[in-house]
Amino acid sequence: MAEPEPDDLRPSYLHSIHTNTFAQILEQFQISIAVTTYQSGKLVLLRPEAREDKVVVNTHFRNFSKPMGFAYERGRFALGTSSEIWEFHNIPAVASKLEAPEGAKPHDAVFLPRRCNMTGDVQIHEMIWVPQNRPTGETEAENLSELLFINTRFSCLATRSDVYSFVPRWKPPFISALAPEDRCHLNGMCLRDGEIRYMTALGATDNPGGWRETKRTGGILMDLTSNEIILGGLSMPHSPRWHHGKLWLLESGNGGVGIVDERTGRYQEVCRLPGFTRGLDFVGPYAFVGLSQVRETAVFSGIAIAEMPENERCCGVWAMDTRTGAIAGFVKFTAGVQELFAVQALASLHWPEILNEGQKQISDTYELPDEALRQVPHGMRNDPSGASLSPHDS
Repeated sequence: MAEPEPDDLRPSYLHSIHTNTFAQILEQFQISIAVTTYQSGKLVLLRPEAREDKVVVNTHFRNFSKPMGFAYERGRFALGTSSEIWEFHNIPAVASKLEAPEGAKPHDAVFLPRRCNMTGDVQIHEMIWVPQNRPTGETEAENLSELLFINTRFSCLATRSDVYSFVPRWKPPFISALAPEDRCHLNGMCLRDGEIRYMTALGATDNPGGWRETKRTGGILMDLTSNEIILGGLSMPHSPRWHHGKLWLLESGNGGVGIVDERTGRYQEVCRLPGFTRGLDFVGPYAFVGLSQVRETAVFSGIAIAEMPENERCCGVWAMDTRTGAIAGFVKFTAGVQELFAVQALASLHWPEILNEGQKQISDTYELPDEALRQVPHGMRNDPSGASLSPHDS
C-alpha cells in the first residue's frame, strides 16, 4: 500500500490525506461514499477524481446542523440533523447544467431537497429505508420504501409523520416508558431479508442516561424477531450489518470490527483499527469503516480507545478486505473533523452533487409525476436557460 497523499485543501480548515489504493477502490467500483460528521456539521462525499495519470479522492462537503443518520436508496437519500429529517431526490435534468471541475467526469447525480420533517431534538442515529412488502398507495411515490430511524433520546424506533414529531414503532422490552431521557442509547440497526432484524444499544438500562455507568462493557445486540438480547458484554457497539450471510458488528469502544456467531452468541474480532469504529458499509470484498478520534468527554471516558495516546487515534474512513481482515486503504481527516457517524457507499455514483442552500436550481426545479410531466411541453422539461422538470428517479 502506497504512502498517503494530501487531498485538496478546500476549504483550508478541512484537511485530509489518503492512500492511492483507497482512490483506486472507489474508481474500480464506480462509487462514492457519503460520510456524516455531526461534530463538524458536514455531510462529506468521498469521490474518485482523475488527475493526469492517477486517481485521487475528492473530499466534497455540504454544511448541515449536526448531521448524523444517513439512508440512501436509488434516487434519494434521507439525512437526520439536529431537529429535522431532510429528504433529497436526484434530479437528473439538473446535472447537465452544473459545471464539473476541469478534467472531471460530468455529474451523474444531483440531489435537491424535496421534503423536511421537524422532529425536534430526538438525537437521530441510524436511519434505513425498509422496502414495502406490497403496494399500499395509488401512486408510485406512495409505494416507495418506508424510512425508519432510531430515536435515541426516546429510546425507540420511529417513523416520520406529517402531523407529529415522530411515530414510535418499537422500543426494547426493558424500556418501561417513552421519555426523552436516552435510557439505553439505542443507536444501530440493520435489515435481514427486507425487515429490520438487529439493533444495538450501549446498555440494557431503564434509567435516564443509565447506559453511561456501564458503557465500557454494557453494550448489547438485540434480535427483533425474538425481542431478546442475543449478545451482551460489548464495548459501545454500533453499526450491525447483515452481509453475505454473516452478521457484522463494530465494537466501537475497542476499535474493533467483527462477526457475531448467532449459534454460540459470540463476537469474533476480524480487525482492530486506530479509532472509535462507527459507520459501516460493504462494496465487493471491502468493508468501509468510519473511525472517530474521540475526545476526552463524559461520553467517551473510560473506554479502551480513549486510553490510547491522542496522536495514535485517527478519524477517517478505512477500507478493510473482508477476506483477510487486512487494511486496503484509508482516508484520514487531519484537521477540521474528529468524529464521524454514518458511512454509506453510493452505488453507481462516482461524481454526485448535493445542492442544499442558496442555489437558483433549487427554486427553479420541479419534480412531477409521470402523468403530469406528459402534459408539460417537451421543450420545457429541461430548459438549459430556465426551469428543470423531471420525474422521480426510481
